Amino acid sequence: MTNGLTRRVKQVLRLRPEMPLSFYVLDGLFRKLLRQNAGVPWAVHHTSTIRNPQRLRAGRGTFPGDSPGVYINADNGVIVGDFTNIGPRVGLISANHDPVNNAAQLAAPPLRIGHFCWLGLGAVVLPGVELGDFTVVGAGAVVTRSFPAGYCVLAGNPARLLKELNRDDCDAYARSAYARHAARH
Repeated sequence: MTNGLTRRVKQVLRLRPEMPLSFYVLDGLFRKLLRQNAGVPWAVHHTSTIRNPQRLRAGRGTFPGDSPGVYINADNGVIVGDFTNIGPRVGLISANHDPVNNAAQLAAPPLRIGHFCWLGLGAVVLPGVELGDFTVVGAGAVVTRSFPAGYCVLAGNPARLLKELNRDDCDAYARSAYARHAARH
């Protein structure tokens, strides 16, 4: 297909312009026909797994599971804010097993990830964690505790604060992203 025709097909079908058509073909095959991740209302990469999708909430411009190899356990609930990017092989784990009875799960508060966050390749966020807006989680980090204030960069195992972000710059970017989104919709 030519670029112009591909672009037009994506517009007519209301597909995301940054994703190749092959992504949607594979999503249709796996999610619609084979029923893998069937309960997820947005397109999901065929190698990603979303457990208990009815307990997963995603904000505007956020599509958890669209990157390869993502694993989301939403048994206790997962809430992901607007315009948050979840990279390949990220794990969002909202539930843990009882240490004595492996068949039983422990209750935990929902996992919460703010607006405009970015979780890098292979990062893992554990049960009950809350990440505030504009939290960047470095590749391979394991987030074991909350950083609710946000506006920061985390890395390591366990994740620790590396850098604070300029709140004014972040807020200006958020205003422009919301304006662009509103203009398209």
